Amino acid sequence: MSNPGGRILVVDDEPAMLRMMGAYLTRLGYSVTVSDSTDGAWRQVEAAPSNFDLAVIDATMPGMTLRDLAEQLLSANPALTIIAASGYPLDTSALEAMAPGRVTFLLKPFTPEILASTVRRMIGPQEEV
Repeated sequence: MSNPGGRILVVDDEPAMLRMMGAYLTRLGYSVTVSDSTDGAWRQVEAAPSNFDLAVIDATMPGMTLRDLAEQLLSANPALTIIAASGYPLDTSALEAMAPGRVTFLLKPFTPEILASTVRRMIGPQEEV
């Protein structure tokens, strides 16, 4: 597989899920930064907003809500795309309205292949620019 490029921030408080996503996306050629907390994720983006093309965020974590974190990330980097991941149905319409075409939902549990497909779909338009 060719190197797809792209810089991804993965945010999840489940260690096994964080390791799986980080390792798999790295193996596919993405540059991956992982964070096990919403505050840690925000610090990463706040320090260098343009360092990320996409954030994969677990929707149910301690600390900031998904909406609060996503709004902060999008304010810091208006070009960022977001994948909200949850084991429960989730209404992302407010985030989608804030960033049309740059927010999607991914139902847990998902396979690495489904993660990769979703990442390619969300990050792909930026690679073609």
